Amino acid sequence: MTIITDDYIQEMLAKSKVYAMVILKPGPKNDMEGSKEIIWEHVRRNFALSEDGQLSIVGPVTAETGVSGLSIFDTTIDEAKKIMDEDPAVQAGIFIYEVHPWRSFPGDKLPE
Repeated sequence: MTIITDDYIQEMLAKSKVYAMVILKPGPKNDMEGSKEIIWEHVRRNFALSEDGQLSIVGPVTAETGVSGLSIFDTTIDEAKKIMDEDPAVQAGIFIYEVHPWRSFPGDKLPE
């Protein structure tokens, strides 16, 4: 296992940055008629946000946990709220969301 020194930890902490973490949950109209089409547009929008560099990580939760998805935005908390308020599935009541400040390191990524 790699040995991590205190100096390395201090160096990495100095590089950390605050992102906006969004937790997506089922809304009051989660099972409404036509929800699949609206969710498809939600997914399309997420791909666009990702391509535009605002959405760094996004994905559904794959088990029945009361959480529908998780997103990490490279924006301020207020910008993430605005983006989510304009989401078609949020506007339709299919999803609700929470936004939290989340600290991580620029360049972190999921393994391929």
